[in-house]
Amino acid sequence: MAQRKNAKGSGNSSSSGSGSSSTSAGSSGGSSSPGARRETKHGGHKNGRKGGPSGTSFFTWFMVIALLGVWTSVAVVWFDLVDYEEVLGKLGIYDADGDGDFDVDDAKVLLGLKERSTSEPAVPPEEAEPHAEPEEQAPVEAEPQNIEDEAKEQIQSLLHEMVHAEHETEHSYHVEETVSQDYNQDMEEMMSEQENPDASEPVGEDERLHHDTDDVTYQVYEEQVYEPPENERIEVTEVTVPPEDNPVEVTQVTVEGTNRTTEDPEQKAKVKKKKPKLLNKFDKTIKAELDAAEKLRKRGKIEEAVNAFKELVRKYPQSPRARYGKAQCEDDLAEKRRSNEVLRGAIETYQEVASLPDVPADLLKLSLKRRSDRQQFLGHMRGSLLTLQRLVQLFPNDTSLKNDLGVGYLLIGDNDNAKKVYEEVLSVTPNDGFAKVHYGFILKAQNKIAESIPYLKEGIESGDPGTDDGRFYFHLGDAMQRVGNKEAYKWYELGHKRGHFASVWQRSLYNVNGLKAQPWWTPKETGYTELVKSLERNWKLIRDEGLAVMDKAKGLFLPEDENLREKGDWSQFTLWQQGRRNENACKGAPKTCTLLEKFPETTGCRRGQIKYSIMHPGTHVWPHTGPTNCRLRMHLGLVIPKEGCKIRCANETKTWEEGKVLIFDDSFEHEVWQDASSFRLIFIVDVWHPELTPQQRRSLPAI
Repeated sequence: MAQRKNAKGSGNSSSSGSGSSSTSAGSSGGSSSPGARRETKHGGHKNGRKGGPSGTSFFTWFMVIALLGVWTSVAVVWFDLVDYEEVLGKLGIYDADGDGDFDVDDAKVLLGLKERSTSEPAVPPEEAEPHAEPEEQAPVEAEPQNIEDEAKEQIQSLLHEMVHAEHETEHSYHVEETVSQDYNQDMEEMMSEQENPDASEPVGEDERLHHDTDDVTYQVYEEQVYEPPENERIEVTEVTVPPEDNPVEVTQVTVEGTNRTTEDPEQKAKVKKKKPKLLNKFDKTIKAELDAAEKLRKRGKIEEAVNAFKELVRKYPQSPRARYGKAQCEDDLAEKRRSNEVLRGAIETYQEVASLPDVPADLLKLSLKRRSDRQQFLGHMRGSLLTLQRLVQLFPNDTSLKNDLGVGYLLIGDNDNAKKVYEEVLSVTPNDGFAKVHYGFILKAQNKIAESIPYLKEGIESGDPGTDDGRFYFHLGDAMQRVGNKEAYKWYELGHKRGHFASVWQRSLYNVNGLKAQPWWTPKETGYTELVKSLERNWKLIRDEGLAVMDKAKGLFLPEDENLREKGDWSQFTLWQQGRRNENACKGAPKTCTLLEKFPETTGCRRGQIKYSIMHPGTHVWPHTGPTNCRLRMHLGLVIPKEGCKIRCANETKTWEEGKVLIFDDSFEHEVWQDASSFRLIFIVDVWHPELTPQQRRSLPAI
């Protein structure tokens, strides 16, 4: 490069220098006289005439201009010198296809390369049926700072965990919101996590407090308690196999139809959905202002965003998108401040959106769905049901909304109406997996065991959203066991592989991660040796009070009503339930209750019971599992026939002895037979799992 520059320099001065100087300069490889260098620098001749710019000048200025361009570009991006959102907002006036922004499709329309599409009419909230039913739409990725970025606000499934309270899943469908990985990290989810150095159990989606409203379990912000996600399962250290009388290969399970990937065109169509249209004609004219406020919300500046949207609502009270933005900000603020009061305000604002005129159909649907979801969060199940009913009325062809409505009925215990909803869905879309699993669930709750199996099985195999749920594997396997179908353990194994169960044997759904897991325990392993000694020392006192209650025949022993018996007579007399003492019951067994008060590990166990259990001859209890791994169960033998009574937990079977305590983990599958000639009476005492921390024992919700 140096040689080229010097050669050019010598050439420029050749008119006043000798020919040899040119040769000398070229051969010197970059050495030239001072005079020659000066002439090259100034780009002129010695006689003063101006010549053209030299090669060096071209190169230098080219490099300077290039570097200036690069650094200017960096500065524009780094210092945010251009408000792209404002530019995009102004381009929005050229929106030709009605999707709320200016893109390639709009350009094609303006250039005459594509026909202008007719905008979808808004659905007035007061009409029973919309003028035009939009196809169900799910957002797709868009520019992250446009209003249409509501892909992150996609409608969530309303399927929740039910409280599996000692197998009450056989009869009712309860809700207990938890962190669900099915919902991913949607921006409308409540994503906060309580910090607690004492608790090894991860914090739930939000704190939970349990009330009696609508007979459900629900969450609120004010109370700090913990509930594990459904998908957090424990690690089982020992590998087990099904019992010999139920031989099943559980290590090589292949279930046809459970592959999530599909070539079904209908399934592909479900994936390729349009982004929702959230702006009406008026909102398009203020899109730049809406985007600016939304930008604050997306950046986490919630208070500023609330104020921005409030000002927009004040300026443009007829704007549905501005009011929806205000509702979202209030929703976010409620999560940030852990405030039910703010959340109730958000619920009301979502309703205000739906009551405005000229609301785009997609925005109307989003607002009402989010309102229903937040109502459920606060435990307002009947209010949520009314919102879902309105959604179905406005969008009668949307089967996903009908599926949500079915869940709404289940959450208030109205299985009959839920069944009608799913029958209607399946009559229109017979391959709807979500409807199938829920319909099968209802049939099983009605004790139509054999009839429920194909619906549960085909629903899970569909791979549809909402079907890969531990409850459905649980009930499918249970139904198969009851009809003698050995495939039950294949489904339990599949549920285990998909993270729903800790193992084929341990199938509880409400677990704390990392707790020691084994079917049978010794008193020393539990650390509750004093409790065991006290029970065994006083077993006759406990027995006598139980027998006295039986003799009174006042109906204090209640029949088992959880659909766990294949046959026979089994009744229970409960002293403590969910950590609460039953004062009336304790009047029948006062000494026993006084004895137990000394042991908070059992009286304070809000995930268990303390009760007498009497089982008469000819009784068989189906294989079943308890709801949680957070407790251990003690059985104190009181009246035990010499032969015919036995209990199996996992693959080991034991018998009771009078005055002796058996301890097992009832989150493992267990089964009971009573084939004696007289009744069997035992005393059941549940205790916290010994590895739970004091904080967890105080804060875990009751089951």
